[in-house]
Amino acid sequence: MNIGVLGGGQLARMTALAGHEMAINVTSLVANFQEPAALVGKSIAGNFKDSTAIANLMFESDFVILENEFVPATEVAKAMEFASFDEDHFLPGLEGLANIQDKLLQREKLIAAGVPSPRAVVAEEAADIGFPCMLKSRFGGYDGKGTKRVDSESEYIRETKRWSKSPWLAEELVDFTQELSVMVVRMRDGRTFSFPTMITEQVDNVCDLVHPLLDHSLDNTARQIAIQAVEAVNAYGLCGVELFHHRDGTILVNEIAPRPHNSGHYTMNWGGTSQFAAHLTSAMGCLSKIEQGEPTCMANLLGQENASSYMYALAITLAEHPDAHIHWYGKADSKPGRKMGHLNVRGENCRERAIAARETFYQAWTKQ
Repeated sequence: MNIGVLGGGQLARMTALAGHEMAINVTSLVANFQEPAALVGKSIAGNFKDSTAIANLMFESDFVILENEFVPATEVAKAMEFASFDEDHFLPGLEGLANIQDKLLQREKLIAAGVPSPRAVVAEEAADIGFPCMLKSRFGGYDGKGTKRVDSESEYIRETKRWSKSPWLAEELVDFTQELSVMVVRMRDGRTFSFPTMITEQVDNVCDLVHPLLDHSLDNTARQIAIQAVEAVNAYGLCGVELFHHRDGTILVNEIAPRPHNSGHYTMNWGGTSQFAAHLTSAMGCLSKIEQGEPTCMANLLGQENASSYMYALAITLAEHPDAHIHWYGKADSKPGRKMGHLNVRGENCRERAIAARETFYQAWTKQ
């Protein structure tokens, strides 16, 4: 079985590693052969936004899946025609990708289906939303990039240059108490599966910690809404659904990602089904269930000022925290704030133990 991944970053890398365990051949479309995925498996060079490069991957693949949602659906459609590739073998599907990658269209699909979601309009009509509100680029953007909060009309007017070259939207500001995330799998035959709801803690708009939501009632509600969201945009395969837990107790959908998600990395060591295994087996149509694991906390490892030897940091951390599982992405350059890896800690008090293990790692990594 040959599965192609559009993208060559850490998500493609971890997908390829999951494929090795199941004897699935994974080929990544990479910008260059120093990308994380190219270091662990077969890859071909090309631009994942170019239909010819996408078609080259399709020629070698039985199924094609995503590492990110920035691949233009129009280019995928061209590639499919050129390569005579079966649309059902591309996940999340052409319609699902188009509905998700345009954040305004995504909002409109959610609201039309009755899925709780903040109201959104084109940026030029932000006055209809009122201030304060959130401005977002309709295409692209992640980890806070492509977003801007505006608190007044005068501040909004100063931002109008943002959508002179590319479309933006204006969205209701959500008064949330915490951010949640659910990994969902929707099969082509209509079956759906969900992983547990996780709390995601953000620092400077970047995910910092992911740990289990212990409120079972809220967990069930969040899972139901996440599944409804994926159905509303007609996406298939693995999707990460980000949610807002509103101060009034309700849950709203923030965004959908049709791929593995940072908030699902805990599944690599929780003792149950991995999100990366689910990504592959759902594409092939052979996922039958999500095996549950133990409570697990994931802590991102971000690039630090004065970072030195990763191997030294690894050795010190594992010596002091043998229960920590460290995953390194193999990126060529370490920059402050860049996601360089993550660690998982399973069992009781997993959040506190993960924080302690990460602090040990950072101290060793930046020791001069």
